[in-house]
Amino acid sequence: MGVFLLLLLACLLIPATTIYLLPANTTPPWEPITCTGGNGTSSCTVTNSIGSFPDRTICRAATAVYPRTEAELVAAVAAAAAAKRKVKVATTHSHSFTKLACPGDGGGDGTVISTRWLNRTVRIDVGRRLLTVESGMLLRDLVEVAAEAGLALPHSPYWSGLTVGGLLATGAHGSSLWGKGSAVHEYVVGMRIVTPAPASQGFAVVRELGADHPDLDAAKVSLGVLGVISQVTLALQPMFKRSVTFLTRDDSDMTEKVSIWGRLHEFGDVTWLPYQRKVVYRQDDRVDVATPGDAINDFLGFRSQAKLSQVTARLLDEWFEEMDADTARCQMARLTMWKVQREAYGFTNDGVSFTGYPMVGFQHRIQASSSCLDTASKHAGGLLQPTCMWDARVRGALFYSSGFSVALSRAPAFVADMQRLRDLNPPAFCGLEGKLGVFMRYVKASSAFLGKAEDSLDFDVVYYRSSTGGALRRHADVVDELEQMALRKYGAVPHWGKNRNFAFDGAIAKYPRAGEFLRVKERFDPEGIFSSEWSDQVLGVEGSPSIVRKGCAIEGLCVCSDDSHCAPEKGYFCRPGKVYMEARVCVFDGDELKRRRSGIVDEL
Repeated sequence: MGVFLLLLLACLLIPATTIYLLPANTTPPWEPITCTGGNGTSSCTVTNSIGSFPDRTICRAATAVYPRTEAELVAAVAAAAAAKRKVKVATTHSHSFTKLACPGDGGGDGTVISTRWLNRTVRIDVGRRLLTVESGMLLRDLVEVAAEAGLALPHSPYWSGLTVGGLLATGAHGSSLWGKGSAVHEYVVGMRIVTPAPASQGFAVVRELGADHPDLDAAKVSLGVLGVISQVTLALQPMFKRSVTFLTRDDSDMTEKVSIWGRLHEFGDVTWLPYQRKVVYRQDDRVDVATPGDAINDFLGFRSQAKLSQVTARLLDEWFEEMDADTARCQMARLTMWKVQREAYGFTNDGVSFTGYPMVGFQHRIQASSSCLDTASKHAGGLLQPTCMWDARVRGALFYSSGFSVALSRAPAFVADMQRLRDLNPPAFCGLEGKLGVFMRYVKASSAFLGKAEDSLDFDVVYYRSSTGGALRRHADVVDELEQMALRKYGAVPHWGKNRNFAFDGAIAKYPRAGEFLRVKERFDPEGIFSSEWSDQVLGVEGSPSIVRKGCAIEGLCVCSDDSHCAPEKGYFCRPGKVYMEARVCVFDGDELKRRRSGIVDEL
């Protein structure tokens, strides 16, 4: 075991050295749209940043369009509408795990519109604190533009490599219950959106939605089914600073603390380390802009890492799975968290090193990060070439990412149930802890029709995914029970851009104003040009997002109701949950496997 622990330590040290010592000329980010026909705009495939959708299918489109102006965007929508061709928008890096960017049913007849070149600042009104940008602008560029004018976007998701249009479409958010809350769409006060139109109007129109327009609450979180966002106007605030401290405590009183932490600290969040029985509370508050400090958030998970370190880490993950090596996996999780906490999650006091808490810095340098996108080279350079850790071109990280929001009033009870599930088998949670634990953020109730209906606590869990379709995961029943418990027992709503298929089954019924959204959708796009098989299923228009077939529960395409949905031939059968008995999960049952095999032998 001593040799193996040395290997684990080496795996941790490789990323650390490559991050700091290798040049910054990383591999260019993964391009979600790839076309092989004509001049590179036909016979296209569309995917996400990790190169795989939950059902592992390939999304195809007949053509791709790259408009550079609003007029070209209108022309692209008009051409598709005139031909009654399905359309979807793909942003620069396309980080959604779900198939929101896939036009039609994936048969290859649709058009994908890229907002890559719609990335400019339209206007900034410093006096009124308003910033208008095109929808393809990255969040990281937006906050820099605002900062240059002495302004700040008060809240954002933690990854700044998202486009404005993409993060609005999926309701992306940070963590806060203060003021208008942490969702970016709460700060939208204007929008220009291109939608299909009758032939008499040229097949496409630009709709301008002001702050008081009744349709803005539909367009702010739209899943991309209303049209293409051209421009967005955001209400900003004067620049301010934040003071950040990470506090590690035991989890004995976590159920009580999660309900109040977001009220105590404007940007507070919570990370649960279940195996270690620890909680990391982020004490994060606004301070006066004159407060000394120039801290920078360069989150370790969003930094470039050498391909070699990514491949090594993936090989270890696969070894853990194949050997069912819980002891080694749990040691790895401990070492990973030790390293991450020792380096303050990647925060530095001065942009160079971490010297102690609190870390005080300007909002635009604290709120989000995406340094692995800082690329200068056009050529991949071998195993020491650094890339983003999820780059699909590297045989590195492949994972599931589930996100769901539980009403804050019910969150303590859900956390208590999670702890009870953990207590039954703590090592089963090491896979989650090794991916930085169960992450919790606060989200305020929204006026958006597809936003949060009430103040909520959002849970993010990241866990191993096999490169082989249908392959079994160790302790998959634990994660599946946790998710089903959140969604079914506690009425959680899934994050629109994350999760596996089953999480969206019946989800639209949890939104009180879903009917109003669908009525706006019918007015904006009566022919369903911007709808797809996936969006219709998710919105409850037609069909179900669950895919029920042999082995479907193994990859979260369904919740099992029959043993065939698991892998009975390998000893995995559909069984009730251990804490939430109404859950149905795939569990290994050696005795049942022997009984069935004996029965087959007897028959022979």
